[in-house]
Amino acid sequence: MSHFEAIASVALVGYGEVGRILAEDLRAQGLAVAAFDIRATAAMQAHAAQHGVRLVASTAQAVDGAGLVMSAVTASQTVAVAEACAPAIGAGAFFLDFNSASPGAKQRAAAVVDAAGGRYVEGAVMTSVPPYRSRVPLLLGGPHAEALREPLNAIGFAARVASVRLGVASATKMSRSVMIKGLEAMVIESFTTARHYGVEDALIASLVETFPGIDWEKQATYFFQRVIEHGRRRSEEVREVAQTVREAGLQPWSAAGTAERQAWVADLADAGVFGERGSPGFARSADWRQEADRLLAQAHSPKKDEAQ
Repeated sequence: MSHFEAIASVALVGYGEVGRILAEDLRAQGLAVAAFDIRATAAMQAHAAQHGVRLVASTAQAVDGAGLVMSAVTASQTVAVAEACAPAIGAGAFFLDFNSASPGAKQRAAAVVDAAGGRYVEGAVMTSVPPYRSRVPLLLGGPHAEALREPLNAIGFAARVASVRLGVASATKMSRSVMIKGLEAMVIESFTTARHYGVEDALIASLVETFPGIDWEKQATYFFQRVIEHGRRRSEEVREVAQTVREAGLQPWSAAGTAERQAWVADLADAGVFGERGSPGFARSADWRQEADRLLAQAHSPKKDEAQ
C-alpha cells in the first residue's frame, strides 16, 4: 500500500445541502470539521450542533489549520471563495473545488490558491449528490489531483483523476450539464405546455413509445421537484455551462435558455408559489401535474410582469 498524507481536519465553505451531507459523512469518519456559510441559518446551526461541526463566522476561521478545504457554493462564487480562503490557507493544504464552474473560472481560482501556497484541485461531481453522498462519482483535475486522490478516497470518497491539466474535469461536467440541466428545463416546459392543452397523457404515451426505458411520470416528478427546490443553484451552474460553451467558440443557445427557465422556476419558488420553503410539503408533490398547474396559474396571472 502506498504512503500518503492523512487528512485529519476539513474546512467546508458552503453549508447548504451538499455541504451538510459531506459534513455528516466526514464526521462519521472521525474527522474534525469546521464550516462557514454566508447565510448561517438556524437550520444550519442546528445541524452543525447535532453532528459536531464547528460552524464559524468567517472563511478564515474555517480554513485556519485545515488540511483540506472544500468549496461547495453557488457557481458564481467560485473565484470569490478561492480569494477569500487564500490568505488563511496553510502551506501545502489541499483546496478541493466542488463548484460547477467553467474551466476558465477553475483556472482563475487555482491561480489564487496556488499563489498563496495551497494545492488547488478541481472537482467535478458527475451526478446528484444525495443518493450517493460522499461516494458520488467525482473527477479530479490539476497538477495536485493525484496527490489528493488516495487520501480523499481513504476518507470515504469515490474520486478518480481525469487529468493533470486544469479544466478537463470541469469541461466534462459542464458538457454533461448541457444535457442534464437542459433535459430538466425541457421536461418542465414540455409537460407544462401539454398540461395547458390537456394532452399530457398523449405526450407521455408518445415518449414511452420512443424511450421505453424511462418512467416519464416518475422522471417528470423528480425534475419538477429538484428544479423547484434547487433552481437558483442550477440556474447559476447553467450560466457557467453557457460560459464553457462560449469558451469553446460556440453560441450557448440551449444552455442560455435552460438557465432562464431554471431561474424563472427559482423566482417563483422564492415567491412562495409552491408553498413555504422549508415546509414538509415544499417541492414534494407526488404528481408533477400539481406543480405544472401552479406554473400555469402564474403564467396566466394578469399581474405577471414579463413573458413566461
